[in-house]
Amino acid sequence: MSKNPVIPYILIFALGLGLIFFMSLYGLEQKEEIAGQDEEGNTEEVASSAEFDAEAVTQGKCIGCHGGDLTGGMGPGLVGTTLSADEIKDIIQNGKGMMPPQGITDAAELDAMAEYILSLK
Repeated sequence: MSKNPVIPYILIFALGLGLIFFMSLYGLEQKEEIAGQDEEGNTEEVASSAEFDAEAVTQGKCIGCHGGDLTGGMGPGLVGTTLSADEIKDIIQNGKGMMPPQGITDAAELDAMAEYILSLK
């Protein structure tokens, strides 16, 4: 009777999937604790000394759907938009269509995002 050479690979694959599943559950339990830590692991409140950079946020969150130059892709173009600042802030905060809310709730950050988008020519 010959042994099937595929069985060890299937067992390793199943073990790997199980390990990933349990590690992700552990990470979900720890996410609030981890979010409150600074780079050294201190759990004190970390004050943000850097100003909000609307251009960097746009490059990080928007180019995937609105295109690298923000003229359109899966989503509409942001360059030369006809939307008002209030409409832009509402869309960023609440989402629209397939676009999910972006998680920016600070009024100053919303204003900075709307101002940046309106400045795109």
